[in-house]
Amino acid sequence: MSDLPRKAVTRTAKLAALPLGIAGRATWGFGKRIVGESAELVGRELQQRTAEQLFKVLGELKGGAMKFGQALSVFESALPEEVAGPYRAALTKLQEAAPPMPTRTVHAVLEERLGEGWHELFLEFEDKPAAAASIGQVHRGVWHDGREVAVKVQYPGAGEALLSDLNQLSRFSRLLGPLIPGMDIKPLIAELKDRVSEELDYGLEAQAQQVHAEEFTDDPDVVVPQVVHQSDQVLVTEWIDGIPLSEIISDGAQEQRDRAGQLLARFLFSGPARTGLLHADPHPGNFRLLPGGPEGEDDWRLGVLDFGTVDRLPGGLPATIGESLRMTLDGEAEAVYELLCAEGFVKETIELDPEAVLDYLLPIIEPAQVEEFTFTRGWMRSQAARIADPRSPAYQLGKQLNLPPSYLLIHRVTLSTIGVLCQLGSTVRLREELEEWLPGFVPEDPVDGAPSVAEA
Repeated sequence: MSDLPRKAVTRTAKLAALPLGIAGRATWGFGKRIVGESAELVGRELQQRTAEQLFKVLGELKGGAMKFGQALSVFESALPEEVAGPYRAALTKLQEAAPPMPTRTVHAVLEERLGEGWHELFLEFEDKPAAAASIGQVHRGVWHDGREVAVKVQYPGAGEALLSDLNQLSRFSRLLGPLIPGMDIKPLIAELKDRVSEELDYGLEAQAQQVHAEEFTDDPDVVVPQVVHQSDQVLVTEWIDGIPLSEIISDGAQEQRDRAGQLLARFLFSGPARTGLLHADPHPGNFRLLPGGPEGEDDWRLGVLDFGTVDRLPGGLPATIGESLRMTLDGEAEAVYELLCAEGFVKETIELDPEAVLDYLLPIIEPAQVEEFTFTRGWMRSQAARIADPRSPAYQLGKQLNLPPSYLLIHRVTLSTIGVLCQLGSTVRLREELEEWLPGFVPEDPVDGAPSVAEA
């Protein structure tokens, strides 16, 4: 019997209690306002208490609850500091850990999927998990050929738990929305549901990881572990050591933060160009900093884990992204607007002022306007506040824009990566990566005498 479905009633009860708790705190907040406390102070305290309960519950559960929490956690940098501060540690913990699966269950899965003699495949196997995630946990071992390996074992019943949790969370997504200004929670949950079947298929994950491992073999900047063995519910890959990005976020030196941020941006844009795949789960638990970069042992490389969620982009990222970004930087309001209309970002029934659209976009793409940009929580919060404030022109315009389905995952991955860069506080030469890897950003045939984006 599965450990997760057996606890379905408990899981549902815990998740269902969230909106009741939120409603109770809202009543408490109303009472505080009656006795004269300012609405702003009460609102902040209410938001803080709600967030603390949300992440406590999500952290106790595997499945979709944890997956949602991980996806939400990268947007922590968009929250006001007085709200984000008290539970930042809980978010970081959520990215790295979950309650472990019992040893007997792990052994049962390995016996079922690898055979009764599964022990003979390993010279060593550690029963205590090295890491736990939303649908499985990782054990350290030594393969029979002497290679150190990571053994990813899927929780029995993980699919049912994922869908059950996400269905439950979607029912009260409106109540969770105010936690992340400018972030629409419901589409995030819907998209996570769409990805469930892919993430449960370790065959697809092994294929995506091996494509990356082969492409990045001997790469001076990025390390992707090779796939050693794969079967249903079990994935064995090479083990890589390194410092989890969550630790760099909490305690890393500025040099480490800058290097991690640069390599994260490089991987985001170079991956699709080199493999036709976009790694679509960019939370800090999936990245490591490893010593031994191009400048020697004192330099760093980026280790990349977990290819369970990818976007398949055979031609790399769409050239329209690079073209629209370049034209926005060049102030070509009409051309940008026409491209957005053609791609479905503006519906046929909507008519907008091209200059207003340009004004909406320019602050968001500020990191691409300069040679290097320092990503900060303050910058992220200012962008979130601008888009989330109903009094803001950006809010009114943003409500009228549309996100075509083909861009949904690209959009979330980009936003999530920017969220991690802001958590790191990295100074990044983003424009350099765009010029190198983003199709359409540098025009192929610039007009004679006119500088291209790369030369500007």
